[in-house]
Amino acid sequence: MDVNAVGKKLEIKRDNSGVVRVEGASVKDAADAAELRALLDAGLANRRTAETKMNAQSSRSHLIFSILIQNYVPATNATTSGKITFVDLAGSERVARSGAVNDSERLKEAAAINKSLSALGDVVSALTEGAAFVPYRNHKLTQLMADSLGGNAKCCMIVNVSPLAVDADETKSSLDYATRVKLVTNEASKSMETREIAKLKAEIAKLKGR
Repeated sequence: MDVNAVGKKLEIKRDNSGVVRVEGASVKDAADAAELRALLDAGLANRRTAETKMNAQSSRSHLIFSILIQNYVPATNATTSGKITFVDLAGSERVARSGAVNDSERLKEAAAINKSLSALGDVVSALTEGAAFVPYRNHKLTQLMADSLGGNAKCCMIVNVSPLAVDADETKSSLDYATRVKLVTNEASKSMETREIAKLKAEIAKLKGR
């Protein structure tokens, strides 16, 4: 996503192949790892952080960095597409310990973070229980992560925990959350289409835009 999209009307939608795209945000080309890193650094520079009693630089927002990849194979006249999404979630917090209870701005941020993580927990619960309906649309975060959880996606979750005894409750909560996520099982598969199918999709999208 283009970091200059801030302030624009952005709509989260899933295309015919199930890939989540943000309409209104521009897509930047990257030829190598260095250009990808530059785009990531630009996103990090716009991320909101603040000091709390528990962290000198607490994340007050989630960071989502998506890479869209297409590979055309001339021998088979087919295109393989994929998407890699890196999600750095802001940690849930107990406002009394973080000091947010005495800071209206931090308190508002904490409430928003906890609400989004709760929505993510509801999605995970629905997936692990095999529910017919998965509440992706209950929050912007879960809408953005809809193609990373469930379906044919592969998902790896890394949990950071504190080694301090005083943080034992938070550590247990984080590990319990990770245990729930671990129960999600998907069948990963490649997304492939021929050049003709790609042309037809482009024509249909063009007609819809008229």
